[in-house]
Amino acid sequence: MKKILAIVGLTWRSALRYRLFWIMTVLLLGAVVGLPLLLRDDGTAKGLTQILLTYTLSAVATLLGFATLWLSCGTLAKDVEECQMQMVSVKPVARWQIWLGKWLGLLSLNAALLAISGAAIFGLLQWRASRLPADQQKILHNEIFVSRASAREPPLDLSPDVAKYLKQRIKGADLSPAAVAELRREITEELKAAYTEVPPAYQRRWGIDLHTLRDRLRDQPLQLRIKFNTANPNPDAQYGTIWIVGPTNSPNRWTINEMLPPDSFQQFPVPANLLDANGFLWVDVANPNETSLSFPMEDGFELLYPESTFGINFVRGIAIIFCWLALLASIGLAAASYLSFPVAAFASLATLLLGLSTGTISAVVEQGTITSYDSAKGGYGHTAVDLVFVPIFSGLLKIIKLVESFSPIDYLSSGRSITWGQLGLAFAQIVLLLSGFFCVLGIILFTRRELATAQSNN
Repeated sequence: MKKILAIVGLTWRSALRYRLFWIMTVLLLGAVVGLPLLLRDDGTAKGLTQILLTYTLSAVATLLGFATLWLSCGTLAKDVEECQMQMVSVKPVARWQIWLGKWLGLLSLNAALLAISGAAIFGLLQWRASRLPADQQKILHNEIFVSRASAREPPLDLSPDVAKYLKQRIKGADLSPAAVAELRREITEELKAAYTEVPPAYQRRWGIDLHTLRDRLRDQPLQLRIKFNTANPNPDAQYGTIWIVGPTNSPNRWTINEMLPPDSFQQFPVPANLLDANGFLWVDVANPNETSLSFPMEDGFELLYPESTFGINFVRGIAIIFCWLALLASIGLAAASYLSFPVAAFASLATLLLGLSTGTISAVVEQGTITSYDSAKGGYGHTAVDLVFVPIFSGLLKIIKLVESFSPIDYLSSGRSITWGQLGLAFAQIVLLLSGFFCVLGIILFTRRELATAQSNN
């Protein structure tokens, strides 16, 4: 371990000698403190959050991400090209220890820079929040400066009904496997629509099991977060909804009428202490409109409740950004283990851009082809190339989603809780699994690399 720590120290000395640490500190403080001080918000909690939380954390992640890739490529490739690595490799230290020491050195640099940036953002948030009007401060502390977990109704298993109706429809018909799969999808969507739709003059009920949290949620304010769709394409239309919350056998259920727009998430508070004797919260919605309201199964309804403090949630969000940077450091070092500095930097940046191209990759996987829409045939063309690239893109999409599924900036700016379980899962998937893969790959490449040959090529 002393040998690895010695390499960590050399990485820090290199960063300080080239003034990278101080330059990054100045850039980060300028991005998270200087510019937000010059920009004025609109005096609302939402405006403050947009400037001081979403913008600053995005700037920190972007600046440190590119700096990490650049330094991770340079710290190894440059050492080889300038013959410094040849001097180190002849000492009684294994190459895997050199590689691991470089990686841990980059991680400790990022940890220090993240700590400085995070402390600056948190302090600036508290200072600017104290200058908001009283009503906006209340909104800020109830909806953003909180750590709210969510609870939903247990997901409905539609597979038995889908199998039943599918068997009825294909009875006596000679259908291809593709036609059967399409019919299954249609039946599933029909059943989902029937389950989620609230016709005019009808109501729908949700039951949220909170019996394990009953004592902790006593006297705590709750919030409903809902979203519904309608057949009306007018985005400016609003629809009346009647919400009734509380035990079903109670004459004193809480009722509120809300005019809400479709196709967007809406939140409104619910009084405390409305759980029934079994710890369930029952919520009914009545539809007084002339058109049906459809609440999607995935995100149409959820209950938000306080889970922790904003400070703890903020630290957990910073920790997930640190996991991202650990992955970028391993990618850059893996590329530099075998390639020259310019090529390693290009390959690392290409990998990063590929990870940011989720929309394009998702479209290819969904359409099953990399070709464009053929208007003459009324669909997408399929070629032999798709047999190779579509499975590759499908695998890439699954890998990218292991990282992309964790979005601390969105969670923090909406007051959603980043639980310890989510942080642990992020560490396992991003650091242990993906970073571990690139670490093993980089160590193998670096161990097998002929350093003298690399020098002679220069």
